[in-house]
Amino acid sequence: MNSLIFSRSEKEEIVTLRKHLRSAIGNLPVEKEVVHVLDHALKQGWLERDAFSLNPIVTAMQTAVVAVEETSLRQEGVTAILLNVGMVSKLWSDQEIEKRFGKGVARILKGLEKTRQLDKRNTAADTENFRNLLLSFAEDMRVILIMIASQVNLMRQIRDTDEEEMKLKVSQEASYLYAPLAHKLGLYKLKSELEDLSLKYLEHDAYYMIKEKLNATKRSRDAYIARFIGPIEKKLMEAGLRFHMKGRTKSIHSIWQKMKKQKCAFEGIYDLFAIRIILNSPIEKEKMQCWQVYSIVTDMYTPNPRRLRDWLSVPKANGYESLHITVLGPENKWVEVQIRTERMDEVAEKGLAAHWRYKGIKGEGNIDEWLNNIRVALEGNDSRQMIDQFKMDLYEDEVFVFTPKGDLLRFPKGATILDFAYRIHSRVGNQCVGGKINNKIVPVREQLHSGDLVEIMTSANQTPKREWVNIVKTSRAKAKIRLALKETQVKEGLYAKEMLERRLKNRKVELVEGTLSHLIKKLGFKETSDFYRQLAEEKLDVNEVIEKYIDIRATEKNASMGLVPARSAEDFYYSNPSEELIKQNEDVLVIDRDLKGLDYQLARCCRPIFGDPIFGFVGVNGGIKIHRVDCPNAPELRRRFGYRIVKAKWSGKGSSQYSITLRVVGNDDIGIVNNITNIISKEEKIVMRSINIDSHDGLFGGILTVLLDDTSKLEALIKKLRTVKGVKNVERL
Repeated sequence: MNSLIFSRSEKEEIVTLRKHLRSAIGNLPVEKEVVHVLDHALKQGWLERDAFSLNPIVTAMQTAVVAVEETSLRQEGVTAILLNVGMVSKLWSDQEIEKRFGKGVARILKGLEKTRQLDKRNTAADTENFRNLLLSFAEDMRVILIMIASQVNLMRQIRDTDEEEMKLKVSQEASYLYAPLAHKLGLYKLKSELEDLSLKYLEHDAYYMIKEKLNATKRSRDAYIARFIGPIEKKLMEAGLRFHMKGRTKSIHSIWQKMKKQKCAFEGIYDLFAIRIILNSPIEKEKMQCWQVYSIVTDMYTPNPRRLRDWLSVPKANGYESLHITVLGPENKWVEVQIRTERMDEVAEKGLAAHWRYKGIKGEGNIDEWLNNIRVALEGNDSRQMIDQFKMDLYEDEVFVFTPKGDLLRFPKGATILDFAYRIHSRVGNQCVGGKINNKIVPVREQLHSGDLVEIMTSANQTPKREWVNIVKTSRAKAKIRLALKETQVKEGLYAKEMLERRLKNRKVELVEGTLSHLIKKLGFKETSDFYRQLAEEKLDVNEVIEKYIDIRATEKNASMGLVPARSAEDFYYSNPSEELIKQNEDVLVIDRDLKGLDYQLARCCRPIFGDPIFGFVGVNGGIKIHRVDCPNAPELRRRFGYRIVKAKWSGKGSSQYSITLRVVGNDDIGIVNNITNIISKEEKIVMRSINIDSHDGLFGGILTVLLDDTSKLEALIKKLRTVKGVKNVERL
């Protein structure tokens, strides 16, 4: 076997890097062992140059330096980096590695090995799921820090490579995977370097165009910021305010993103300059002093009203508070000014509204708190030892698995082959007979684990089983199984329904849907399908059912001949005189963080009722209006006033009665009104308020207003009204 040959410059660089590491973290306690591993790997021919002809040992030491300088990684992390390149797992078992180097080093090496396996997948890795899978595979957060440091170093080293295809692939990974990870961790310097280098390699002309323009204007730009800040500082000091200011220029990558988004040239970027004014203010005076600064700045410079962002009056849902304005400074240049207090700045940087969140990079669940803890550890002066004690404990309730095509899907912990099948398609789920996990055949009950490669096996003869509802974990799969079972019940009940209709026809008895619904309810069935299923299974005697139907039909005819004469739908109008007596109790809303008893009103535009998916909209006077999620005005409210949207849900059990308006369309048959009113009158806790029906050319269109408790009552009523003979459509207004 051929050993890796070191060039003279590489040997000199290793000496320099070794001195650098020693000065930063001291001597490694296991240095001799590490040298032994690397020497053994060299002699065995395990080490070779990578696709860019880079020396793996030099690269590892460079990575270690980046990790130490930028992420405060200590001795265990450096040891793991060097052992990983020496392929120590080929030399010793996991237990032996732990015994020789400690649990921390063994854990990092295990995490690096797991994440390395992901590169072998043909996966759509440019997704949030892939980043989360990467995090869930890394049992120790230092694994992620090492991977980011390794990517930064690699991006630095491939500047002059001739391997353009590989260079582009690495740059794309840096852009969609590692830069967002660095951003989440608060490693802003590394994040910006990854983004800028990616742009440099992927869009060479754009990068150098912006860089040249920035270089050409650096001196004048710095002088401009000083001129802009000077008068403001003087006015703020005269006002007796305590503050400090920061001035900055956007990164090349950020400028390029703005240019693409706004479709403008470099000179057209509004906020190329940004100033942050941070007040040292007592909490009771925060808003007052922020608006005082706003007044001082806008008195001096003309503001752009369309660029005002007021997150002081109504903070963002994640707690972010600040006042953003864009003003026209000297020489007609736009400058963004952010006004906030020390407390607000602390929250924005390390608390609920960490910078990566309000820039749109998604995070959810335990990952938020965990990453924020890491940020605090990385930014603290005395917290280097804390990093070595962090153990990753996130996404313990989720698993990430691959499809045969390499797509990555996320499921709750405990999800099974059936959940996966129904995630692909309803038909695949309905016909699922089992599957393959990592090419091993498994039953439908088999649970999924992160990193599994899953394939589904189907059969045309398979149909959903009732016990499947208890096997699956996801609500999506449960809903699809129940729907399939219901469809099966409907098919099984068709024969019974046809038989009943045929028997009634033989006895010259007219089938009226309203009467049949009354009969089914009287027999104790909540679902029509259950009635037909028992009829098909001969658990009900069809002759007895017919006799009871005839009795009920006769009673209804007698009633209609006496007190309630049948009539056409033409110009029918009914109003309930007792509606004022109906009890109106208030239902408690839980809005956002379980805050009860807030001042709220139900919006007239969509008239939400108990059970509707809802959200709250904060009015200018502080009150909250409750809208349905599918309210016609919802998209516009979210687009224009997203910061005034709050989460809302119904709490407890509905006790109010709500006014609901329904539109009914159908054929104008004699008795249609009676059939509709009969159904409503027989429903418990539903009160008819008014009916207004017009008839034209054999069709009627009616408006019904009823009072009821919640959406379940509403859905049941609509379903029954649709069964009335002649009714073509019923919809909620």
